[in-house]
Amino acid sequence: MATIPKMRCYATLPHAPEPNQKKQANNNNRNELPRLMDFPEIIWPSALNTIKNWITVQFIIRPYFDSEFQIKDFIFGAKQALQVVSSKLTGGDLSQLQDLVSADAIAELKPVVSKLSMTQRKQLEINESDIYLSFPYQIGIIFDDANDKLQKRWVEITMVFHVMRGLSEMRERGEEIPWNMGTMPEYQDKVFICNYRFKKEFTAGQQSDWTINVANHFRAIDLINESK
Repeated sequence: MATIPKMRCYATLPHAPEPNQKKQANNNNRNELPRLMDFPEIIWPSALNTIKNWITVQFIIRPYFDSEFQIKDFIFGAKQALQVVSSKLTGGDLSQLQDLVSADAIAELKPVVSKLSMTQRKQLEINESDIYLSFPYQIGIIFDDANDKLQKRWVEITMVFHVMRGLSEMRERGEEIPWNMGTMPEYQDKVFICNYRFKKEFTAGQQSDWTINVANHFRAIDLINESK
């Protein structure tokens, strides 16, 4: 499976703060989220990956792995998983994630989450109704031919979620949602991006449930601040 290159794209991220906003930026730094896991930040879709993903689903997954697989159904379930996992991360009890998150991921998350302040932990909680954009960045197939009698195989899907905290309340109040809210200063501290990677075994007779082996939360504005 192709690896995701360690690169960032700032082309459509919020602009860096003006001088008169530096005091507020310094205050925000105290609430900046550290990286939960060692994984490159992914923000926007890749046109090439989108084409590859469609080919993978139509010509490999559905004919040979799961004839009923639908990416829209997967995204629906992934949103629910994001809400559940983020809630557990906020609570700090990662032992409750054993059926949803891989053991290696929990081992990497645990020391980071344990050091977060209460304010930082609260930033991790995601309400499914606050997700305004979600897409599969990469869908890959992993094969293991170590066993001559049985070829083991997995599907791995990297999802990207864009979240604005309080979006559902804005909709309930009938407020107009700006399409470019991620670039507007008044929304920058409310917009979060989550990268979650899901993996499922499709080996004949050994199929598993989807589990998460990457879970990252970050704010776009924090990436801008880091690059200065």
